[in-house]
Amino acid sequence: MPTLAIVGAGPGLGLSIARRFGAEGFRIALFSRDQNKLDRLAGELAADGIEAAGFAADVTDRPALTRAFDAAKERFGPIDVLEYSPAPADPHSGPLAPVDALDLTVEAAQPQIEYHLYGGITAIRQVLPNMLDRGEGTILVTTGASSGPVVHPPFANIAAASGALRNWVLNLNSALAPKGVYAAHIAIAAWIGKGGPRSHPDVIAESYWELYRARTEPELFYLDPEMRAAL
Repeated sequence: MPTLAIVGAGPGLGLSIARRFGAEGFRIALFSRDQNKLDRLAGELAADGIEAAGFAADVTDRPALTRAFDAAKERFGPIDVLEYSPAPADPHSGPLAPVDALDLTVEAAQPQIEYHLYGGITAIRQVLPNMLDRGEGTILVTTGASSGPVVHPPFANIAAASGALRNWVLNLNSALAPKGVYAAHIAIAAWIGKGGPRSHPDVIAESYWELYRARTEPELFYLDPEMRAAL
């Protein structure tokens, strides 16, 4: 039975992705900071007949994230699909708060780099060697659309860090293609669950399944049409 690992699991898109893949026979390894939240999500998935377990770790604590993956692999075995999409507890305050392009400093960029790029590298390194050994596997990395497809100066520090992660994933897609491993970036231009019908988590999750099944595109730009006026 294959295993999907979701880094940044929550009650919105993460849960919908877990349910969509779980409906296809995947077991689910859930990662976020809060073990209580993870246990609740695993319980919801269990009620749907999906085997799931949570492994608490902060993506900015690289040793802790590595230990969490070790625990997940001990429980489920090799990870077949990794979905990396961490979400900050509060994006409007603290070190991860957005900073405008005119005000960007090294100090404002560093927490986002730790969060997006270094966290993403760490998570992917936990699954990539085994995928290469087996000659199969899928890596899906999610960011907001300011990572590249959309220019949004008020999110300059987020864009700089998530854009670096996006660039690496696109390069991974090219480098891994001959080796049987698929990597893709998903850029979401939607207020998830708060916009039009295409913003609903279950609708977005279906796009992840389609991307996983097709294994052809290096990137999906997912746009809620109601966001067009804001872009």
